Amino acid sequence: MTVGEMQELVRQGVPLAGAWGVEVLSFAAGEAVLRLPHRDDLLRPGGTVSGPALMGLADVAMWVALLSLTGGVDESLTANLSITFLRPPAPRAVLAEARVIRKGRTLSYGEVLLRSEGEEAPCAHVTTSWAAARRRQG
Repeated sequence: MTVGEMQELVRQGVPLAGAWGVEVLSFAAGEAVLRLPHRDDLLRPGGTVSGPALMGLADVAMWVALLSLTGGVDESLTANLSITFLRPPAPRAVLAEARVIRKGRTLSYGEVLLRSEGEEAPCAHVTTSWAAARRRQG
C-alpha cells in the first residue's frame, strides 16, 4: 500500500481527518507519522492547538499504525485513549508519531507522541487501546 492509498483510506474512514487536512507522512510495520496542518479554526484561546484536535490526530495516527499491520483492513474501535498534555503546542502544524506496542486478536495497545512541527520536545503523550469490532447479529 502506498502513502497515497493510505491517505485515501483515512479520508474515507474518518471524514473529519479529511476536513482538517490530516496528512499521512509515512507508515510501516506498526508505526505511522501523521501531520495536522496549522488551522486557525483548531486553535483555542491563547493561540495553542486545541485538545480535541490533538486527541483526534492521535486517534487517527494509531489507526494508521494498526492499518499498517493488516494491509489496510482494520475494523477495530478505540476502547480507551488517555492523553497527557506536557506543554502547550505552538500555533503551527502538529506531528503525531504512533507506535503499536501490542497487536492482539481482541485488544491492541499503542502510544502516540505529539509535537509541534520543528520542535523536539513532545507537547503530549497518548496511550490508547483498541478493541476488535464484533459483528452484530440480525
